[in-house]
Amino acid sequence: MSSIVTVFVTSPDTRSERRFDLHITVGQLKNKLELITGIPVDNQRISVYNTEGDAQPVGVLNKDQQPLGFFDLRDWQVLKVEDTNPSVTFTGQLTDVSAVEKFELSDELYAKRTDSVLAYKQRNKVGRFAPKDESQTTVQDVDIPVGARCQVESTEEGFHKRGTVRFVGPTKFTSSGGVWIGVEYDEPIGKNDGSVQGERYFTCLPKHGVFVRPDKVEVGDFPVEEINFDDEEM
Repeated sequence: MSSIVTVFVTSPDTRSERRFDLHITVGQLKNKLELITGIPVDNQRISVYNTEGDAQPVGVLNKDQQPLGFFDLRDWQVLKVEDTNPSVTFTGQLTDVSAVEKFELSDELYAKRTDSVLAYKQRNKVGRFAPKDESQTTVQDVDIPVGARCQVESTEEGFHKRGTVRFVGPTKFTSSGGVWIGVEYDEPIGKNDGSVQGERYFTCLPKHGVFVRPDKVEVGDFPVEEINFDDEEM
Protein backbone atom coordinates (compact mmCIF):
# COMPACT_ATOMS: atom_id res chain seq x y z
CA MET A 1 0.00 0.00 0.00
CA SER A 2 1.34 3.44 -0.95
CA SER A 3 2.41 5.74 1.88
CA ILE A 4 1.60 8.82 -0.23
CA VAL A 5 -1.90 10.28 -0.35
CA THR A 6 -3.17 12.87 -2.86
CA VAL A 7 -5.77 15.26 -1.49
CA PHE A 8 -7.33 18.64 -2.18
CA VAL A 9 -6.49 21.42 0.28
CA THR A 10 -8.97 24.28 0.57
CA SER A 11 -9.03 27.41 2.70
CA PRO A 12 -10.87 30.74 2.51
CA ASP A 13 -8.19 32.07 0.12
CA THR A 14 -6.71 28.98 -1.56
CA ARG A 15 -7.46 25.71 -3.31
CA SER A 16 -4.82 23.26 -4.47
CA GLU A 17 -4.02 19.60 -5.05
CA ARG A 18 -1.30 18.24 -2.73
CA ARG A 19 0.54 15.01 -1.96
CA PHE A 20 1.48 14.11 1.62
CA ASP A 21 3.29 11.21 3.27
CA LEU A 22 0.93 9.33 5.58
CA HIS A 23 3.79 8.94 8.08
CA ILE A 24 4.01 12.66 8.91
CA THR A 25 2.12 13.86 11.96
CA VAL A 26 -0.79 16.29 11.98
CA GLY A 27 1.53 18.84 13.60
CA GLN A 28 3.99 18.50 10.72
CA LEU A 29 1.12 18.77 8.27
CA LYS A 30 0.02 22.03 9.85
CA ASN A 31 3.50 23.50 9.34
CA LYS A 32 3.20 22.68 5.64
CA LEU A 33 -0.33 24.04 5.44
CA GLU A 34 0.71 27.36 6.95
CA LEU A 35 2.92 27.94 3.90
CA ILE A 36 0.06 26.97 1.58
CA THR A 37 -2.89 28.72 3.21
CA GLY A 38 -1.28 31.50 5.25
CA ILE A 39 -3.14 30.35 8.38
CA PRO A 40 -0.91 30.08 11.46
CA VAL A 41 -0.45 26.59 12.92
CA ASP A 42 -2.17 27.47 16.19
CA ASN A 43 -5.25 28.79 14.35
CA GLN A 44 -5.78 25.80 12.02
CA ARG A 45 -8.79 23.52 12.21
CA ILE A 46 -8.53 20.73 9.60
CA SER A 47 -11.69 18.86 8.61
CA VAL A 48 -11.80 15.92 6.21
CA TYR A 49 -14.50 15.66 3.53
CA ASN A 50 -15.04 12.97 0.92
CA THR A 51 -15.89 15.67 -1.69
CA GLU A 52 -16.00 19.46 -1.74
CA GLY A 53 -19.76 19.36 -2.08
CA ASP A 54 -20.32 17.46 1.16
CA ALA A 55 -22.05 19.34 3.95
CA GLN A 56 -20.64 17.27 6.81
CA PRO A 57 -17.00 16.20 7.38
CA VAL A 58 -16.09 12.56 7.85
CA GLY A 59 -13.36 13.42 10.33
CA VAL A 60 -11.21 16.09 11.98
CA LEU A 61 -7.41 16.04 12.23
CA ASN A 62 -7.33 17.11 15.86
CA LYS A 63 -4.42 15.08 17.29
CA ASP A 64 -1.15 16.79 16.44
CA GLN A 65 1.05 13.86 17.48
CA GLN A 66 -0.74 11.25 15.38
CA PRO A 67 0.41 10.40 11.83
CA LEU A 68 -1.96 11.05 8.95
CA GLY A 69 -2.34 7.32 8.41
CA PHE A 70 -4.05 7.09 11.79
CA PHE A 71 -7.02 9.00 10.31
CA ASP A 72 -7.37 6.64 7.34
CA LEU A 73 -6.93 9.42 4.76
CA ARG A 74 -7.69 8.35 1.17
CA ASP A 75 -6.80 9.75 -2.23
CA TRP A 76 -8.92 12.68 -3.47
CA GLN A 77 -10.47 13.49 -0.13
CA VAL A 78 -10.63 17.17 0.83
CA LEU A 79 -8.77 18.82 3.70
CA LYS A 80 -10.66 21.98 4.59
CA VAL A 81 -8.46 24.32 6.62
CA GLU A 82 -10.40 26.83 8.68
CA ASP A 83 -8.98 29.82 10.55
CA THR A 84 -10.15 29.87 14.16
CA ASN A 85 -9.04 33.50 14.58
CA PRO A 86 -9.51 35.29 11.23
CA SER A 87 -9.65 38.74 12.86
CA VAL A 88 -5.90 38.52 13.44
CA THR A 89 -4.77 36.98 10.17
CA PHE A 90 -7.43 38.62 7.88
CA THR A 91 -8.17 35.22 6.34
CA GLY A 92 -10.81 35.42 3.64
CA GLN A 93 -10.54 39.17 3.24
CA LEU A 94 -8.14 38.80 0.33
CA THR A 95 -10.89 37.37 -1.85
CA ASP A 96 -13.83 39.38 -0.46
CA VAL A 97 -14.29 42.44 -2.70
CA SER A 98 -17.71 43.42 -1.34
CA ALA A 99 -16.19 46.10 0.87
CA VAL A 100 -13.81 47.47 -1.75
CA GLU A 101 -14.68 51.01 -2.76
CA LYS A 102 -15.35 51.12 -6.48
CA PHE A 103 -13.91 53.88 -8.63
CA GLU A 104 -16.56 55.50 -10.80
CA LEU A 105 -16.13 58.29 -13.32
CA SER A 106 -18.91 60.28 -14.96
CA ASP A 107 -19.06 60.62 -18.74
CA GLU A 108 -18.32 64.34 -18.42
CA LEU A 109 -15.17 63.81 -16.34
CA TYR A 110 -14.07 60.92 -18.56
CA ALA A 111 -14.35 63.15 -21.64
CA LYS A 112 -11.98 65.67 -19.99
CA ARG A 113 -9.21 63.15 -19.31
CA THR A 114 -6.17 63.21 -21.57
CA ASP A 115 -4.97 59.68 -20.77
CA SER A 116 -8.10 57.78 -21.83
CA VAL A 117 -8.92 55.64 -24.84
CA LEU A 118 -11.34 58.33 -25.95
CA ALA A 119 -8.59 60.95 -25.90
CA TYR A 120 -6.29 58.62 -27.85
CA LYS A 121 -8.91 58.15 -30.56
CA GLN A 122 -9.49 61.90 -30.76
CA ARG A 123 -5.77 62.66 -31.08
CA ASN A 124 -5.17 59.98 -33.70
CA LYS A 125 -8.50 60.43 -35.53
CA VAL A 126 -9.49 56.80 -35.05
CA GLY A 127 -12.97 55.29 -35.32
CA ARG A 128 -15.78 57.82 -35.21
CA PHE A 129 -13.20 60.62 -35.06
CA ALA A 130 -11.70 59.63 -38.42
CA PRO A 131 -12.06 62.32 -41.09
CA LYS A 132 -14.98 61.81 -43.41
CA ASP A 133 -14.10 61.20 -47.04
CA GLU A 134 -16.08 63.83 -48.91
CA SER A 135 -15.54 61.90 -52.11
CA GLN A 136 -17.28 58.85 -50.63
CA THR A 137 -19.93 57.52 -52.97
CA THR A 138 -23.48 58.63 -52.11
CA VAL A 139 -26.72 56.79 -52.76
CA GLN A 140 -27.53 59.29 -55.52
CA ASP A 141 -24.28 58.41 -57.33
CA VAL A 142 -25.14 54.69 -57.43
CA ASP A 143 -27.34 53.83 -60.38
CA ILE A 144 -28.40 50.43 -59.09
CA PRO A 145 -32.15 50.22 -58.48
CA VAL A 146 -33.68 47.90 -55.92
CA GLY A 147 -35.36 44.99 -57.65
CA ALA A 148 -32.93 44.91 -60.58
CA ARG A 149 -31.38 41.65 -61.74
CA CYS A 150 -27.64 41.63 -61.27
CA GLN A 151 -24.43 39.66 -61.36
CA VAL A 152 -21.81 39.95 -58.62
CA GLU A 153 -18.12 39.83 -59.51
CA SER A 154 -16.57 36.42 -58.91
CA THR A 155 -12.94 35.32 -58.79
CA GLU A 156 -13.87 31.86 -60.09
CA GLU A 157 -13.76 31.63 -63.86
CA GLY A 158 -17.09 30.64 -65.40
CA PHE A 159 -18.93 30.94 -62.08
CA HIS A 160 -21.78 33.47 -62.20
CA LYS A 161 -23.13 34.78 -58.90
CA ARG A 162 -26.53 36.05 -59.96
CA GLY A 163 -29.41 37.45 -58.01
CA THR A 164 -31.68 40.41 -57.34
CA VAL A 165 -30.82 43.74 -55.75
CA ARG A 166 -32.74 44.05 -52.48
CA PHE A 167 -30.98 46.94 -50.72
CA VAL A 168 -29.00 50.06 -51.64
CA GLY A 169 -27.64 52.39 -48.97
CA PRO A 170 -25.40 52.86 -45.94
CA THR A 171 -25.11 50.18 -43.24
CA LYS A 172 -24.15 49.93 -39.58
CA PHE A 173 -21.81 46.93 -39.82
CA THR A 174 -18.79 48.96 -40.93
CA SER A 175 -17.25 52.23 -39.85
CA SER A 176 -15.91 53.02 -43.33
CA GLY A 177 -19.29 54.35 -44.45
CA GLY A 178 -20.39 54.54 -48.06
CA VAL A 179 -23.05 52.66 -49.96
CA TRP A 180 -23.51 48.91 -49.86
CA ILE A 181 -25.57 46.76 -52.19
CA GLY A 182 -27.65 43.99 -50.63
CA VAL A 183 -28.18 41.12 -53.06
CA GLU A 184 -30.45 38.08 -52.78
CA TYR A 185 -28.66 35.31 -54.66
CA ASP A 186 -30.59 32.77 -56.71
CA GLU A 187 -28.70 29.97 -55.01
CA PRO A 188 -27.46 29.44 -51.40
CA ILE A 189 -23.99 30.88 -52.03
CA GLY A 190 -24.34 33.94 -49.78
CA LYS A 191 -23.40 34.76 -46.21
CA ASN A 192 -26.63 35.81 -44.49
CA ASP A 193 -30.40 36.23 -44.70
CA GLY A 194 -30.36 39.97 -45.28
CA SER A 195 -29.38 40.87 -41.73
CA VAL A 196 -25.95 41.56 -40.26
CA GLN A 197 -25.06 41.92 -36.57
CA GLY A 198 -28.72 42.00 -35.56
CA GLU A 199 -29.68 44.73 -38.06
CA ARG A 200 -32.05 43.72 -40.87
CA TYR A 201 -31.72 45.41 -44.25
CA PHE A 202 -33.84 43.01 -46.34
CA THR A 203 -35.27 39.51 -46.01
CA CYS A 204 -34.31 36.37 -47.87
CA LEU A 205 -33.56 32.71 -47.22
CA PRO A 206 -30.48 31.84 -45.13
CA LYS A 207 -27.22 31.76 -47.14
CA HIS A 208 -28.89 33.66 -50.00
CA GLY A 209 -27.98 37.20 -48.87
CA VAL A 210 -24.77 39.17 -49.33
CA PHE A 211 -23.55 42.77 -49.09
CA VAL A 212 -21.02 44.07 -51.60
CA ARG A 213 -19.70 47.41 -52.82
CA PRO A 214 -21.36 48.92 -55.92
CA ASP A 215 -18.30 48.35 -58.12
CA LYS A 216 -18.71 44.60 -57.65
CA VAL A 217 -22.26 44.61 -59.02
CA GLU A 218 -23.30 44.58 -62.68
CA VAL A 219 -26.97 45.25 -63.41
CA GLY A 220 -28.54 43.71 -66.49
CA ASP A 221 -30.81 41.07 -67.96
CA PHE A 222 -29.27 38.12 -66.15
CA PRO A 223 -31.53 35.07 -66.18
CA VAL A 224 -31.56 32.60 -63.32
CA GLU A 225 -28.87 29.97 -63.74
CA GLU A 226 -29.24 26.62 -62.04
CA ILE A 227 -25.96 25.80 -60.32
CA ASN A 228 -25.09 22.13 -60.09
CA PHE A 229 -23.66 21.51 -56.62
CA ASP A 230 -23.08 17.83 -57.30
CA ASP A 231 -19.42 16.89 -57.48
CA GLU A 232 -17.96 13.97 -59.34
CA GLU A 233 -15.33 13.63 -56.64
CA MET A 234 -15.96 12.77 -53.00
